[in-house]
Amino acid sequence: MTASAYQTVLESVENKFGKALEKIVDEKKLVKMVVEVGVLKKAAAYLRDNHGFDHVKAVTAVDLSKLLKKENKIEVIYHLGSYSRQELYRADLALSVKLDKVNPRAPSLTDIWPSCEYHEREVYEMFGVIFEGHPDLRRLLLPEYWSDIPPMLKDYEAPGR
Repeated sequence: MTASAYQTVLESVENKFGKALEKIVDEKKLVKMVVEVGVLKKAAAYLRDNHGFDHVKAVTAVDLSKLLKKENKIEVIYHLGSYSRQELYRADLALSVKLDKVNPRAPSLTDIWPSCEYHEREVYEMFGVIFEGHPDLRRLLLPEYWSDIPPMLKDYEAPGR
């Protein structure tokens, strides 16, 4: 992403979402925007419609409970990309939201970016995040008989360890 394209996106999002934007981490090839869960869907639509971020490269999650001892949170991160804007083609914009670990819920972004359907299913399965409005929120990798907690949570203890 060129410096000017980068700056334009950052300033625009800051102006639009203000206090709902918890923080922006600006590194050389990655910009990470952390937003409140209540504006996640609006922020996603804004980035798609106004800045050309037309697809999701990946959806990932991190259990922050042992990493940041004060926060019992799960952070869900959408890695966005653009095929339509040449200056954004190599950019990595991460749109992130922190959810309570006890009952992690966020709106699904599949209606904004269909490419995140399988990724949200994986985060649901591995971290227990409920994506409200997801068209097909069911298991993807784990067997149907799985009854333990989601295996990517820090509290999970693998058998035999």
